[in-house]
Amino acid sequence: MDVIKLVEQTVGGLGYELVDVERSGRGLLRIFIDKPQGICVEDCQLVSNQLTRLFTVENIDYDRLEISSPGLDRPLKKEADFIRFAGQKAQLKLRMPIATRKNFVGIIGAVNEGMLQIDVDGVPVEIELANVDKARLVPTF
Repeated sequence: MDVIKLVEQTVGGLGYELVDVERSGRGLLRIFIDKPQGICVEDCQLVSNQLTRLFTVENIDYDRLEISSPGLDRPLKKEADFIRFAGQKAQLKLRMPIATRKNFVGIIGAVNEGMLQIDVDGVPVEIELANVDKARLVPTF
């Protein structure tokens, strides 16, 4: 049983977006959820209760379950994330360098056919989404 697909279907059915799933030592299973209006404690409680029941039925092994919002520095994982957060500032780390550079911070632009446009200090840079290792929003205060 693919835990990620199971969790994605369940939280999606509840009206949330699955942002990330982390498994760490000592049986911790951490689930990050989001929705356009943001996440509150009640949202985390609802998802936690639903997943606890689901994991019991599906016999998913874990010791501790944590449900959380992705935070202000939300990770960007899917193409849809880059489209949704167009116009916002993001930090990207690439798998392979572009002109000897692997780290970029800039404003997310359009995504077209797997290519991301990002404005880095007024200079447009085109990055293949498949080359993005990690990406996070940069909170502005």
